[in-house]
Amino acid sequence: MKLTPNFYRDRVCLNVLAGSKDNARDIYQAAEGHVLVGVLSKNYADVASAVEDMKAYAALIDNALSVGLGAGDPRQSLMVSQISGQVQPQHVNQVFTGVGTSRALLGQNDSVVNGLVSPSGKVGWVKISTGPLSSKTSDGIVPVETAIAMLKDMGGSSVKYFPMGGLKTREEFAAVARACAEQDFWLEPTGGIDLENFEPIMEIALAAGVSKIIPHIYSSIIDSASGNTRPQDVSTLLASVKKLLG
Repeated sequence: MKLTPNFYRDRVCLNVLAGSKDNARDIYQAAEGHVLVGVLSKNYADVASAVEDMKAYAALIDNALSVGLGAGDPRQSLMVSQISGQVQPQHVNQVFTGVGTSRALLGQNDSVVNGLVSPSGKVGWVKISTGPLSSKTSDGIVPVETAIAMLKDMGGSSVKYFPMGGLKTREEFAAVARACAEQDFWLEPTGGIDLENFEPIMEIALAAGVSKIIPHIYSSIIDSASGNTRPQDVSTLLASVKKLLG
């Protein structure tokens, strides 16, 4: 079973949602395999049904599965960890405080486990209180370098920076990207990314020298009628990645 994502030029791997198994297969082909296909834990009644279905997804896409929370919902944190321990996907989405549990239940260090941090409104600082209980208390805001070190302590692979809000937090995002580059940590921008702002956002991360980037592009490329991600838009994103990396 392949546990590591297929990065284009060892640098960028897309992350998009699948509306169905057929859609997952189409997305995977459109991205030429340089993609992680998100399936949300929130859509399942229990761990057992999620494990069974997600294993079927994984079998279609060479295990390029991304187990999702569902809009960063901290209440899904434990379920994601429990699913991931059984499914062994290439990618796990977690709130900041759920990283250690996911890594422990995975029992290996190859799958990517991200930790969700949010903009703080202050350049160089991020909010790490994104867990089930901490998200309901006063904001826990720390220097981004500290957040990265804590994620490393817990066995995390990357910073999931959510919500991006397009380029509204450009300076904050640039500071996070620089810190990731300096600490050799991966970066996953998500929330508010579309076909128009994708390249400018990626340019910031690439220019900062981030070693590996996993951009999440969700609602903006989903067909509202079918609930499926449009494969042609995934092809467009891959073309942008190829252009950016030369």
